[in-house]
Amino acid sequence: MSSFWKPSRKTDISFFFYLLCFSLVLIVCLAVYVLHNSNSETAEKQLKLERDSLVSRVYQPRSDTLLTKEVDISAGTMWDTTLQYFRSRSLLTGSDAVQLKWSHAVNSRNALAQALSSPSHMIEADVIMRDHDPMEPIMAHPPDTDSDITLKEWLEKVKMTSKGIKLDFKSLEAVSPSLALLEDLLAEPDRPLWINADVLSGPSGQTAPVDFRAFLSLVSDLPAQSVLSLGWTTGWTVGTNNPGYSWDMVHAMEEKSRDLKQPVTFPVRAALLAQSFSQLSWLLKQSDRYTLTVWTGQHDEFAPQDLKLYRKHFDVSRIYYDLPNSQTAELLMS
Repeated sequence: MSSFWKPSRKTDISFFFYLLCFSLVLIVCLAVYVLHNSNSETAEKQLKLERDSLVSRVYQPRSDTLLTKEVDISAGTMWDTTLQYFRSRSLLTGSDAVQLKWSHAVNSRNALAQALSSPSHMIEADVIMRDHDPMEPIMAHPPDTDSDITLKEWLEKVKMTSKGIKLDFKSLEAVSPSLALLEDLLAEPDRPLWINADVLSGPSGQTAPVDFRAFLSLVSDLPAQSVLSLGWTTGWTVGTNNPGYSWDMVHAMEEKSRDLKQPVTFPVRAALLAQSFSQLSWLLKQSDRYTLTVWTGQHDEFAPQDLKLYRKHFDVSRIYYDLPNSQTAELLMS
């Protein structure tokens, strides 16, 4: 073999020296890369903690004054804190709104006693003005015109519990005197308070909706964390091709809701969801302030699969279910 190809001891030393240098450079580069990523993750976590802290401070209950100013977080959204309220009291786990239990049409002393002793989180009742003296808000659903319990008595009993409240107004005349009775309750800004009215005509709706402009003028001063439940009048007939919520209906509702400072939930009839998926999906996507509340009539018929489609495509915290327990239990298992 020629001496040209025979490696010398000097060559060996040089080779190992360069190999060592290369290894050191490589180690330094890897260390810098790992350190950079670690710092980035730390910074990202710190940013998230700061933002969570900001949100927490924004929603921190205050006893000295009501939170009536609009809060601008992220993209100007105001989050619905209903689930947060019950989680903070260990009455709910997770963020699936289907876990929220409802007592519906609690319009009598007996119904209220049952609701207060039940595991329900939210109590829903209808408010009208008594049509004779003493003229005052009472708990009744038309065509009833009287009740054995007034709104004042109803609120006094509910305030002693941790239940959330949903008041459904069938006419404007009961709104203003009812809000006056709610003043003590509004001093608890973290308790869920939902104010409902059907403000637009919907699929097969026969009754006249509550005038939206007049209704808004009455509820506009509610605390920003109160939930406005804005619905459509609807009808449903067994054995017929019942139409769903049209594009005109959802566009009109979004136009009326987009500038409101409160979170908005849209009560939607379960039997009309299958034929309205595109329209209601569009509506829900227009703002993080928006949620749906699924309800059903006593004789309505619908397939659970119609509801599962919505659960599949949307965050489960954004769809409430004011349904019989057997139906919500089936959704929980899906």
